[in-house]
Amino acid sequence: MSAIKVTFQGGTLVTAHFGDFEVATDQPVDNGGSNSAPEPYMLFLSSIVTCAGFYVQSFCKQRDLDTETMTMTLDIERNEETRRLEKVKLAIQLPEGFPSKYKAAVIRAAGMCSVKKAIADPPEFEVITEG
Repeated sequence: MSAIKVTFQGGTLVTAHFGDFEVATDQPVDNGGSNSAPEPYMLFLSSIVTCAGFYVQSFCKQRDLDTETMTMTLDIERNEETRRLEKVKLAIQLPEGFPSKYKAAVIRAAGMCSVKKAIADPPEFEVITEG
């Protein structure tokens, strides 16, 4: 993986650049931003549920199971005092007629998510200055 480069556009706008993509972030108005893009924390949470969704979708496609009406949601619990993330709850809304024999397996598939695994076994963080 090549490095992700970040640029600053003024105000609270921060954009990540990687490959052919740019991902803009901003802050809500009540946090000094202009709310022109998602805040980084929401992108972080979105990465968890979309990663798990990829594995759920792959599992279903391998078995010719319909995902057209399937959805997933992510809810969190935070410590009120510290604001620390304490629990992430993923819920898979299965379509009508989804075979019950696959319910436990589809949960296991969601658990294959590499973003979830990175949080469950966190890496070391190093912050340096250059130049």
